[in-house]
Amino acid sequence: MNTAEAIVAALIAHGLNTIYALPGVHNDPFFDALFKASDRIRTVHTRHEQGASLMALGAALATGKPQAYCVVPGPGLLNSATGLLTAHGTNAPVLALIGQIAQAAIGRGYGHLHEIRDQRGILSRLVDFVARIHTPADAPALVNAAFRAMASGRPGPAALECAIDVWGRSGPVPDIAAPLPETPSLIDEDAVADAAKRLGAAERILIVVGGGAQDASTEVRELSGLLQAPVMGFRRGRGVIDGRDPFSVVLPLGHELWREADAVLAVGTRLFQQMQWGIDDTLQVIRVDADPEEPERFRKPAVALVGDAAPILRELIDALATRNRSRHSRRDEMLERQGKLRARLAKLAPQIGYLEAIRAELPEDGIFVEEVTQMGFAARLLYPAYKPRTFISPGFQDSLGWGYAAALGVQDARRDLPVVAIAGDGGFMFTATEMATAVHHRIPLTAVVFNDGAYGNVRRTQAERFGNRIIASDLSNPDFVRFAESFGAAAERARNPVELRAALKRALARREGPSLIEVPVPTLPSPWEFIMLPKVRG
Repeated sequence: MNTAEAIVAALIAHGLNTIYALPGVHNDPFFDALFKASDRIRTVHTRHEQGASLMALGAALATGKPQAYCVVPGPGLLNSATGLLTAHGTNAPVLALIGQIAQAAIGRGYGHLHEIRDQRGILSRLVDFVARIHTPADAPALVNAAFRAMASGRPGPAALECAIDVWGRSGPVPDIAAPLPETPSLIDEDAVADAAKRLGAAERILIVVGGGAQDASTEVRELSGLLQAPVMGFRRGRGVIDGRDPFSVVLPLGHELWREADAVLAVGTRLFQQMQWGIDDTLQVIRVDADPEEPERFRKPAVALVGDAAPILRELIDALATRNRSRHSRRDEMLERQGKLRARLAKLAPQIGYLEAIRAELPEDGIFVEEVTQMGFAARLLYPAYKPRTFISPGFQDSLGWGYAAALGVQDARRDLPVVAIAGDGGFMFTATEMATAVHHRIPLTAVVFNDGAYGNVRRTQAERFGNRIIASDLSNPDFVRFAESFGAAAERARNPVELRAALKRALARREGPSLIEVPVPTLPSPWEFIMLPKVRG
């Protein structure tokens, strides 16, 4: 078989059933191989390389499983870089298959089509593993190495390059078989015992969760009950425990609890609170991280537990059986504090109304994809996610415009569930042309576009901090309803939360293709006083 066929066979052996892609001359034999294997692997083609990488990212975040995309080199790679960078920031297993110029010409500066200086070096800054495939025989082992890298330690993206004249080259290929299961990492029993002793003796514990806790939801809930510990998630940690649980806390209440805590259990999170909210020697931090370099990045913790969160937390639960102090229920306290927080957050009433409409129409396991917009910032505080992997966020990269294309990947990978994506008018237009992809591939995503005619956050900053000197923030928009309808999508306009809920009911009942709901809004109340919170320790 040729190199392209060997790569496709290896992808299938690793369980991949979809690839997001935009074809081009550098990768023609690869697409021919995909055609030959179309009964085993789907090809979803996009209108822009950024759309391909973001769809793969969304699919990876929604499923927790590796996803792949393929684009041409040079400008194709650079156009897709937003998806790769965000995959790195969200620890998403995304495999980038990138074309190359002729193998003998790489690095020589001849000026070939899409030639770029040191493409592999550029990729190495965006992914955790990168390699170039030189022969058909290389393909299975390098695909296997890429998948192993994406699953080892801290999950993350990987990339493979293949030159234009190597894809179609034929030669002997080793047997391609399903990969061997990963060997479970060893758990440091002494460290678990130390953590259990400290947590068992602590009086007021706060659990902080990030994206690394999404697959340890059961264990986090059990620990919350054992320790009577509230659980705080901001972006990537939402949904680890049910947002209706009084022990599920968002940033402002977490800020209060951080000040009061004598111990913090941090699971799968960068724990930025150490920098923003401060820390002192009276606060014991116990960390659970996949990456051995993470625990001491900001400050050495009292205990570092390195490995997969779920088995480590299960060991910790067992160790607490004989070490946990007797604890009174904090349920009434948490109900009272949640009520006080709701009263404070009431100043965000416009956002609350719209987000409540979305929550009311999405089923418990329906997926919400947020965007870098006024409504998205508020959602991180106000939208209750009930289950893991049902609140999809770009994490610390906060890539403006990521949302619509990423949500298409979420919905494509989880066609069994309804998905609602929100966007502002500014961010939506970054990848709005991928509505053509949604129509072509009949992806039943519902998008809600909140239209205030501006990059709202930028405009507010200019008004409040720069003497109302407004520049480069007002927008000229299409009629979003007619825009969506021109692609063949269903579309309507909703002017208040009641109308939005009715529109969502109609949109979510359709499963044959995409829908768009435009919501014209005025300038919305600022959420930043509830997000950018001051130092309270140290």
